[in-house]
Amino acid sequence: MRKKRVLLLSEGFGSGHTQAAYALAAGLRHLSSDVQTRVLELGKFLNPVLGPLIMSAYRKTVGKQPKLVGMMYRTNYKRSFNRFTQLAIHRIFYTQTEQVIEQLRPEIIICTHPGPNAAVARLKRLGLDIPLYTLITDYDAHGTWANTEVNHYLVSTPVVKRKLMARGIPPGRIEVTGIPVHPQFWKSQDQAEARSELGLQNMPTVLVMGGGWGLMEEEDEFFTYMTRWRDEVQIIFCTGTNEKSRESMLADERFVHPNVHVMGFTREISKMMDAADLLVTKPGGMTCTEGMSKGIPMLFYNPIPGQEEENLEYFVGSGFGEPLKSKSTIDRWFRLIQEPYSTGQNRLRLLSKSSQQYDPLECPSAVLRLMN
Repeated sequence: MRKKRVLLLSEGFGSGHTQAAYALAAGLRHLSSDVQTRVLELGKFLNPVLGPLIMSAYRKTVGKQPKLVGMMYRTNYKRSFNRFTQLAIHRIFYTQTEQVIEQLRPEIIICTHPGPNAAVARLKRLGLDIPLYTLITDYDAHGTWANTEVNHYLVSTPVVKRKLMARGIPPGRIEVTGIPVHPQFWKSQDQAEARSELGLQNMPTVLVMGGGWGLMEEEDEFFTYMTRWRDEVQIIFCTGTNEKSRESMLADERFVHPNVHVMGFTREISKMMDAADLLVTKPGGMTCTEGMSKGIPMLFYNPIPGQEEENLEYFVGSGFGEPLKSKSTIDRWFRLIQEPYSTGQNRLRLLSKSSQQYDPLECPSAVLRLMN
């Protein structure tokens, strides 16, 4: 019997959209051997020359002019893509989308970015007869996600569901599933064991992340201040794909210490979270959801105006962490993680309510229910 084919379409504007697509694909395959998945960053796939240039320009804008990104996000916050805009997007970026779908012959299409979502919605309006599911990968619902042609929405929270309903999406077509994380985040490893496998000391540990793009700079006063604790606290700086930041940190004597580890891109984030007592991160939807799945307390720094601010508001309001606003915040938390453990588990993890509120199986399970 032929496996059910699921096509997941994303874009590389930030790493979270595509990470969510891969996480959902892995979750579907983990739960069902009857599912075959394919993940595509559609614009990059269809435009192999123009696509990377656009992504590079966007990345530079996020790094150098985040306020401009926030202004663009807020300006169009309540607007969905109208038919003229959908046509323009289709003509410029997605002219061959229909041919891709015909070639891959999926039973369903899942979009994790508004661009491909609008392109497929337009094709459905013109006669495409394949169910379209939309996974919103943040803790907000920007107007560009809203399309009446979407068969079902998968969203992070009831708040996002209400925002979609306010934009005219029927409640029966919206399911609160949480954002999916890769199956490697579904369970936590013993902390001492994780540290040993990573070659770390068994001591209070902080993981500092800059998101998939590694949007961190060594001259950030918070990062350099953290190194003052290096004799008492083990610190892992993960710069992602930002090799320039990694090299700059390694050239700075403040980051050269047996208890300070500066790492580039790695596939060991799940294990690092298991090893850590505290996660310091930008409030990207995927990283925060991964941290929430592990039940690790979080400090949030430098949110990109727009969706990251909305993510921060949700996680702080839900008690999963707090904003990193001052050096005194660092001192307070770095002292706290040094307090004695109780009942064999770091007491900080007991402070987090996330392990009771997040079910990593819910999103892939919901998709399988919808498919059947």
